[in-house]
Amino acid sequence: MKNAELRIEKPPLLNSQFSILNLALAAPALLFLVLFFVWPLIEIARVSFTPSEISRGATPFSVLLDPAHLRVLWFSFWQAALSTALTLLAGIPIAFAFARYRFAGQRLWRALAVVPFVMPTVVVAAAFSALLGPRGALNAALQSALGLDQPPIQLLGTLPMILLAHVFYNVAVVIRLVGGFLSAFDPSIEEAAAGLGANRWQTFRHVSLPMALPSVGAAAALTFLFTFTSFGVVLILGGARFATLEVEIYRQTAQLLRLDVATSLAIVQMAVTLLVGWASARLEARASAPLEARPTRDIRRPAASPAARMLVAGSLAFIGVVLVLPLATLSWRSLNLEGNDPLRYYVALSENVRGSLFFVPPQTAIRNSLIFAAITAALAMLLGLPLGYAIAQGGRPNANGARLARLLDALLLLPLGTSAVTLGLGFLVAFDRPPLDLRRSVVLLPVAHTLIALPFVVRAVLPAIRSFDPRLREAARGLGAGPLQALRYVDLPLLAPPFIAAMIFAFTISLGEFGASLLIARPEYPTMPIVIYRFLGQPGALNYGQALAMSTLLMIVTAVSVMVIERVNERVAAQ
Repeated sequence: MKNAELRIEKPPLLNSQFSILNLALAAPALLFLVLFFVWPLIEIARVSFTPSEISRGATPFSVLLDPAHLRVLWFSFWQAALSTALTLLAGIPIAFAFARYRFAGQRLWRALAVVPFVMPTVVVAAAFSALLGPRGALNAALQSALGLDQPPIQLLGTLPMILLAHVFYNVAVVIRLVGGFLSAFDPSIEEAAAGLGANRWQTFRHVSLPMALPSVGAAAALTFLFTFTSFGVVLILGGARFATLEVEIYRQTAQLLRLDVATSLAIVQMAVTLLVGWASARLEARASAPLEARPTRDIRRPAASPAARMLVAGSLAFIGVVLVLPLATLSWRSLNLEGNDPLRYYVALSENVRGSLFFVPPQTAIRNSLIFAAITAALAMLLGLPLGYAIAQGGRPNANGARLARLLDALLLLPLGTSAVTLGLGFLVAFDRPPLDLRRSVVLLPVAHTLIALPFVVRAVLPAIRSFDPRLREAARGLGAGPLQALRYVDLPLLAPPFIAAMIFAFTISLGEFGASLLIARPEYPTMPIVIYRFLGQPGALNYGQALAMSTLLMIVTAVSVMVIERVNERVAAQ
């Protein structure tokens, strides 16, 4: 008895070993975040508050007293709020239609609705320019039909164009989060309320709405976060009249060389985005609370009533006109249909038309993008998988590393709450002297892309790792399999599909990354988004056609990647 009492009072060795094992799994990712994320942010703060040869003494406080910067901050806020409201207004009915009704081609329509979210910003800008710009398809058709000399639609450089592009981009967030909740929400709860005498409005107000609010709030917070930090859309489609904090940070860094102002604005932006990111995580956790879910085949029903048919038809019409038509127009306008050579713009990608000494063939940019994307995918998986295992294992019920798992999960919000332009600025400030003088190194680009992709990779693999039944591994060990054999023959075959999907996701994120690349990419190592931006900024029909051709190539690669991810997710769900 005495020995038993001593054994109880002694700190359990396995408990500490469990936490140490989780910490060891997470160590590579933590070291990576400290070196390439925390240290650049510390350097941003140092430059912001310390007058030096690159600083005239501007601080976050003095910057916020400048009326010009206050206008930028105010515009960032209210355009993000308006974009969020419009996105929710468009996305919630579509989410409801996909969650509650069955109709022909539902998988294809769902994939088409998700594709815009992963499209690079320069592709989105090129697509809307091809459809609604001064040289766009709609203006060309109206000029031809009405005999006009000037394009009648002047949306480029206006707020409506920015808002439309933001809705195009973020409606998939609402469809995913709200639609995911509705797919798990048992309609019998609403039926029970109706059976107790509640009408449709009362059922919606007192039952459906309170239960759906966390998912709607999570979607709203994420949409606000993405639109508040909008860069490429505002830079290309908004013109000189409009600037978010993200655009102003880039302008102060690249054009005015005011790193003190840029770093001060970056600190203000990080404070806002981290607050919104924290709220989004809390709401998403509440939205993922367990429900008495039924299979989707039991929840979805044919759209039999006139209202249901109108809802489905309206949702598909929105997807076709607002989401698919700009991308389809981009592909169509990338062809030189007025000349004898339809592929003229694609062929011209390899021609140095202006005879510039600094010309880099766009096929080189394609090669660079593919190489950087492959390196990013490999790095994100090497760092993200052990980190995902550490978070998942520590977060299991009664796990001793639960506190560590929550801390690691919270740390992943930090890169999500920091803009790509801010990351690029941090790299320029932090790695400007030995022993880490990397400003002229090509290494910084895949490192920046990995920082952006890592939180998404961990979020993508966490559900699969958490749902993995550890008894399968224990059964293999009981049959004589060693740890490596259990990993090879049990874990990897079952978890390979979501891991592959996460790797493709990281690859796609790297392909389309624009904000950080614009600041830190070497001139001799441009990526596809940078080349598209250069073409769009140059006059002439040929440059514009080349921008559309390169955008179409990038769009095809991205769309194929998304289709593969959707197919992998379907296989995982069917298992």
